[in-house]
Amino acid sequence: MGARSREKVALGDELHELTAEEYELFRRLVYEHSGINLGPQKQQLLRARLGKLLRGQGFRSYRAYYEHVRADASGSELCALIDAISTNTTHLFRERQHFDFLAEVLRTRWVEASPRERPRDLRIWSAGCSSGEEPYSIAMTVDDTLAPLAGYDWKLLATDVSTKVLAKAREGLFEPHRLGTVPETFRRRYFVRAARDAACVQVRPELRQRICFSRLNLMDEQFPFRHGFDFIFCRNVMIYFDRETQTRLVAKFAQHLRPQGHLLIGHSESLNNIDHPLTYVRPTIYRRGPT
Repeated sequence: MGARSREKVALGDELHELTAEEYELFRRLVYEHSGINLGPQKQQLLRARLGKLLRGQGFRSYRAYYEHVRADASGSELCALIDAISTNTTHLFRERQHFDFLAEVLRTRWVEASPRERPRDLRIWSAGCSSGEEPYSIAMTVDDTLAPLAGYDWKLLATDVSTKVLAKAREGLFEPHRLGTVPETFRRRYFVRAARDAACVQVRPELRQRICFSRLNLMDEQFPFRHGFDFIFCRNVMIYFDRETQTRLVAKFAQHLRPQGHLLIGHSESLNNIDHPLTYVRPTIYRRGPT
């Protein structure tokens, strides 16, 4: 890297202040590549989130780091930038009513249905899966509910734009106190003491193997899926997007839902103010039509 694009921070040097012009450059870059709409009031948040990252890498100015990110053909620096500003707060069985609804539909359309009426398989997508709490909660619910259908074909895709949280999610490691929101029967059935970290528990390997963790940017023009999904969970993600971005994203979700498939969004989100082809079921739950 050229000396002009990066200046090492010497001991005692201070990071230059983030200017309004530099903030606008970052804001546009983040919006273009992740859909996250920081807005004009988030300048101090961006400065705080990026300050440690810049100092750790030896940058003295935000402009130098911005140029570095733009010049990185691998995209790894852009991922690091988005990781730094993303909020990944979640917990197991967050918004429990969604997992109760999932179990309810699975019992009705899958377990209690005749073999002729039962769908041939089950496909679920956790979009914006963060550090794995949502897909593991889904997987426990599905495995438990479909227990009467031994050997039934079901798969769960979990995606996120952040490679950092995906790496954590794949491990399925949790401190024991974080299992407080997990039903007691599920704690006994689906968690074991972690082999490499005695202070943690880990999701059993047979359940982890059911989940495919993969990086995907929801802002991509097209999603690389050949088959549709019966359920798409995209919860507490669209709150960071403006209405135009939300409209485009919901339209893409609808395209990838199977007939009678469901989209579940976060408790603080709504589709009321955007155009979409889905039918309202109950708060935060929408369904595609039968055809």
